[in-house]
Amino acid sequence: MSSISRDDVARLAQLARIDLSDVELDRLAGQLTAIVDAVAQVSQVATPDVPATSHPVPLTNVFRADEVRPPLGQEAALAAAPAAEGGRFRVPQIMGEEP
Repeated sequence: MSSISRDDVARLAQLARIDLSDVELDRLAGQLTAIVDAVAQVSQVATPDVPATSHPVPLTNVFRADEVRPPLGQEAALAAAPAAEGGRFRVPQIMGEEP
């Protein structure tokens, strides 16, 4: 079991320019020690005959093939709009702008 001390965390926080309280330093020291220990356990199991993987299951492309289609027309785009005016989407006025 390796241990990351409170001083190690304080030094890293100083290098990263992160201001941590005493409570945060103590909590992070314990959490980082747990992470290092977990990585050490995985390293013990990983042997040369086990291939390295980035994902536990194979990845497949789930996207559809690109197809050239005609663009959506103005009327169709505005058909589901809550409000339209002059062939454009009508939205509420913001920041006191003039209409």
